[in-house]
Amino acid sequence: MPKLKTKSGAKKRFKLTATGKVKTAQAGKRHGMIKRSNKFIRNARGTTTLSEPDARIVKQFLPYG
Repeated sequence: MPKLKTKSGAKKRFKLTATGKVKTAQAGKRHGMIKRSNKFIRNARGTTTLSEPDARIVKQFLPYG
């Protein structure tokens, strides 16, 4: 069988953890920070893991994860 292709947009945005969860950056921090509260900006630092239904969709795009 030929190799499966990875979606290049997905490989730039998501990483898989050792336990198989999908790790991604926090949403809502690209622009418009002036209207966001300091608490929101502080809590949206770093990375987060996707919910299980969303992770199932993303794993289709990362076949060799």
